[in-house]
Amino acid sequence: MLTEGNFTHKYGLDPAIPFYFALYQAFKLLSYIDQNKAFSELSVIALKKIKYCAITINILYVVGMPLFYLMAEVDDAPGIIVIGLVMIFASMVIGVFAAVLQKLLKEAIEIKAENDLTV
Repeated sequence: MLTEGNFTHKYGLDPAIPFYFALYQAFKLLSYIDQNKAFSELSVIALKKIKYCAITINILYVVGMPLFYLMAEVDDAPGIIVIGLVMIFASMVIGVFAAVLQKLLKEAIEIKAENDLTV
């Protein structure tokens, strides 16, 4: 019997949930930039959520790597393992990039607040 949890796990849709949440946060971040609210705490929060989504995707693919290995053994297709490794690497790069941007944005907000107080 196919249940909802079995369906998402069977077809590998588990990483899609944090992916679409991060995509939504990216659109929110772009709307903040469009509204000239780029240097606000809202942008920092959106970047923080994107970072956590990338970490979650990374963990899900690392945990699922043995499944990629078993599929490669059955089908005799080593390229499947490479696809899994690319997904792990891509989500790791996005997570690190979001963490760096989050830290830079926090420091920029602090510098802007200091400059607003001195003028």
